[in-house]
Amino acid sequence: MGEVTNEQVNLMLRLFEDRREPRLREAREWFSANFHVKNEEELMRVCPPGSQGNTYMRMVLGYWEMVASIVNRGLIDEEFFFESSGEQWGVWEQVKPVIVAWRAMFSSPKFLGNLEQHCNRLESWREKRNPGSNAAIRKVLAQMQQASQASKAQAAGN
Repeated sequence: MGEVTNEQVNLMLRLFEDRREPRLREAREWFSANFHVKNEEELMRVCPPGSQGNTYMRMVLGYWEMVASIVNRGLIDEEFFFESSGEQWGVWEQVKPVIVAWRAMFSSPKFLGNLEQHCNRLESWREKRNPGSNAAIRKVLAQMQQASQASKAQAAGN
């Protein structure tokens, strides 16, 4: 475990404070509840350009790509960050089904590359400490998504 400086602690606290900003919190809630896309068609249906969903998606992805870049560059001790943060991994899991299409669409093979690298290391770190935890978290996320979809379907039927 590396030496954590006061500067790193303050930066991490600032990043967590930023997560509490009302508009970003709203965007994160929307993303978690609604961004469950498997392909480009679903992506365009869920968050078409100019929509509130598109704005929220860009806010969430921009925030976590920025945070990942900060951690990747060593500005915050990685293990220190991993000990108290995992939301970015859930965001990456939701993006993975469309990342190849996005990278091709934007002709940008490194699009969200900081987030990808960061989450790959987080997953390895987590698996070393708690073998099987990544699979368990994926299972819980899938159950939460199914429950959310069932609730939406029921509400639409009423």
